[in-house]
Amino acid sequence: MFGQALLMAGFDVREARGGFEALQKVDSDPPDIVVLDLILPGIDGFTVQTELAAHVHTRSIPIVVVTGTMGDFDDLDVACLLRKPVTPDSLVEAVKKCLASGAGSVGR
Repeated sequence: MFGQALLMAGFDVREARGGFEALQKVDSDPPDIVVLDLILPGIDGFTVQTELAAHVHTRSIPIVVVTGTMGDFDDLDVACLLRKPVTPDSLVEAVKKCLASGAGSVGR
C-alpha cells in the first residue's frame, strides 16, 4: 500500500522483504531515502538503521521509520518517525519533507 502511494506520487520504489534484503539493496544501489519498519523478518529495523549509519556511503541517507512499536525512540537517529496507523498520504508528505530538507531531524 505504501509502495503504491509513493509510486503514484512519482517516486521510484524498491521494496525489500526483510532487513537483510534491505541492506543488500541499499549497499548495491543506495537510494535517496529509506522508509523502514522496525519489525522485520530476519534483521530488525533497529539493526538496519545502525548498519546504514555505520557506513560512509549510506550514513547520509535519510530514514523515515514507520512503526507500530511502542517505546521511546529518542536515541534512534532517523529523519522522521511516524507511528502507525499511518495513511499513505501522510507517508508521502513525510518523504517529500525529508527529501526537501535533507538528512536530519524533521519530525517525530
